[in-house]
Amino acid sequence: MSLNLRSAKNIAKVLTEALPYIQKFTGKTVVVKYGGNAMVDDGLKKSFARDIVLMKLVGINPIVVHGGGPQIGSVLKKLSIQSEFIDGLRVTDSQTMDVVEMVLGGLVNKEIVNLLNQNQGRAIGVSGKDGKLIKAKKLRLKQKKQRLTDEIIDIGHVGEVVGINTEILDVMKDSNFIPVIAPIGTDDSGTSFNINADSVAGEIATVMGAEKLILLTNVEGVKDKTGNVLTGLTPIQASRLITNRTLKDGMVPKVQCAVNAIKSGVTSAHIIDGRVEHAVLLEIFTDEGVGTLITKRAKKANNL
Repeated sequence: MSLNLRSAKNIAKVLTEALPYIQKFTGKTVVVKYGGNAMVDDGLKKSFARDIVLMKLVGINPIVVHGGGPQIGSVLKKLSIQSEFIDGLRVTDSQTMDVVEMVLGGLVNKEIVNLLNQNQGRAIGVSGKDGKLIKAKKLRLKQKKQRLTDEIIDIGHVGEVVGINTEILDVMKDSNFIPVIAPIGTDDSGTSFNINADSVAGEIATVMGAEKLILLTNVEGVKDKTGNVLTGLTPIQASRLITNRTLKDGMVPKVQCAVNAIKSGVTSAHIIDGRVEHAVLLEIFTDEGVGTLITKRAKKANNL
């Protein structure tokens, strides 16, 4: 068999495998949290953009929520502003918040919009402040003291989502635009807050009645204690991994975010390896996928 014929047959196989998924998800909303290596590697950035544009072209409604921690850290370093983290959250004073808004709402957001538009998409970038998209409140971080009493720690302009104004998202969806959202919110007094992008993506997926919530990471997926990737989990199984401390550090809030989304009505949540080219399309349109699927009845659930 010639190389060209083999290549053509592989393409036909992929398209045939993708067809039922395209038919199933046409008209559905998919929220994608974009971050990690996929945001800094040129090849991965291009493949991500093409994935999102293709989803829109076949009738799926993608919403992109992005992070930008490394980019924020880089600018803070250039400005000689020291970064401090507590429980994985950046302590954000007023000066740091100005940088966060500049980087997330400006540099990073517009780069992603430009990337999608260069790949024949129609993207519009918004901050959570635009149109009062994300209503937030100050996050009260609690830590246990030696006597097991809660100590409230002030970490500045770090917030949590109170509500999402879906009107602006509906307008963009109906106009065939791809929303690209910076995770910054405001309270009733207009104070700005830096919000975890995973949390924002989960909340948006919930209020938009999304079919899928996809969280890109820098690992293969959720792993057990021996390092094996767990390809499918139910919310109960995923929560058990948190309580028995199988999961650590940054994977805990990601999995909790996914579990909360499923419990709130999102059909499925996916924690996938953003270091794989076309990871989003592989997870949505192929039988195997490239990460961990969390759903009420995980079709590829592991025996846990």
